[in-house]
Amino acid sequence: MFAVIKTGGKQYRVAANDTITIATLAGEAGSAVTFGEVLLFADGAGATQVGAPLLSGISVSGEIVSHGRDKKVIAFKKRRRQNSRRKRGHRQHHTVVRITGIEAGSN
Repeated sequence: MFAVIKTGGKQYRVAANDTITIATLAGEAGSAVTFGEVLLFADGAGATQVGAPLLSGISVSGEIVSHGRDKKVIAFKKRRRQNSRRKRGHRQHHTVVRITGIEAGSN
């Protein structure tokens, strides 16, 4: 059984006990979070439901494991022979979430 959820402008394929790294969510480590924007749901019997664009009655629950920051990304620009250089670094904040279950209610 798996589902495709949408959070932070991206889509993730998740199943029970998966650990995903997503854009920052509000909440402390250990708190529960629910994803309501489910785009696709497939149960173990081979039946697949595809939303247009979202499915109703299906939600994915998870638990926040930790918050952190990604590796530094360097943006470097250089104009040759002009003595012009620019260097910037960026570290994106993220949240690690463990999926606890997929609840498929009545559709």
